[in-house]
Amino acid sequence: QVQLVESGGGLVQPGGSLRLSCAASGRIFSINAMGWYRQAPGKQRELVAAITSGGSTNYADSVKGRFTISRDNAKNTVYLQMNTLKPEDTAVYYCNAHIVVGVGGYDYWGQGTQVIVSS
Repeated sequence: QVQLVESGGGLVQPGGSLRLSCAASGRIFSINAMGWYRQAPGKQRELVAAITSGGSTNYADSVKGRFTISRDNAKNTVYLQMNTLKPEDTAVYYCNAHIVVGVGGYDYWGQGTQVIVSS
């Protein structure tokens, strides 16, 4: 059984910062791409940022220059540093990872962590 556990969400004022973490655990052979998605009320889930096992990154245009994704392969953990937060960043943030568990690779999702940007 593989689990992704997120932490770090909360309430922050506009212009503030938060750091999200997502740790994968279980019978993991290897982890390929990891990423963060978000879903605001009434909107579809969207990709925020992704990172390959080699460290290549990809960002949504709306967060470029403000968010930074990184990972610690030894800890099976991915991070999202969010700076200069805006009210429109308010959403539930989900961690995603493509994990090889021996018989194949599968996409796994975290339970989500709420981020609220408000004064």
